Amino acid sequence: MNRLLFPLTLFVTIGCGLLAGVFFAFSAFVMEALAHLPPAQGIAAMQSINVAAINPLFMGALFVTALLCLPIALSALATRHEPGAVYLLAGSALYLVGAILVTIAFNVPLNDALAATNPVRGADANLWSGYVASWTAWNHVRTAAALAAMASFVLALRKHPRRADGKDRVRSRSMELTPRGQGVV
Repeated sequence: MNRLLFPLTLFVTIGCGLLAGVFFAFSAFVMEALAHLPPAQGIAAMQSINVAAINPLFMGALFVTALLCLPIALSALATRHEPGAVYLLAGSALYLVGAILVTIAFNVPLNDALAATNPVRGADANLWSGYVASWTAWNHVRTAAALAAMASFVLALRKHPRRADGKDRVRSRSMELTPRGQGVV
């Protein structure tokens, strides 16, 4: 892992963990709380959340993390025999497919359909319960994928050889220890 890849991976690890936490909150209690509201109130609340979610902080965390997964994945492919490369590739794929692609292909269309609903004009209880069930199921996928991506990046970072002074270690046969603890020359 080169000197640029290490901080990129650390940043992406934090991003995946942050987004896994946001997704987890929705899966664990936000959607459950909204589901207990009368349909008109639940729809209005979710519509408000969906509008508020489109902000620089959330969108930045979501998509900058995705953008940085691309060079990490390319680097992992180019250095696939190095320690941790498989974890970098797996983490990138998990986040890009399980969090970003699922968001774009499933959660956003559900949100768009909900946005077209007028909660004031007799909100349909079946529409709302169907939305909650489907949106939450896909959100579970996003949660698991972002969490697994973070874990994969953590494993990749653990494979990165670092010295106590922060400089990269070079592993070579001459640096290996013999059974008696003496360096091989």
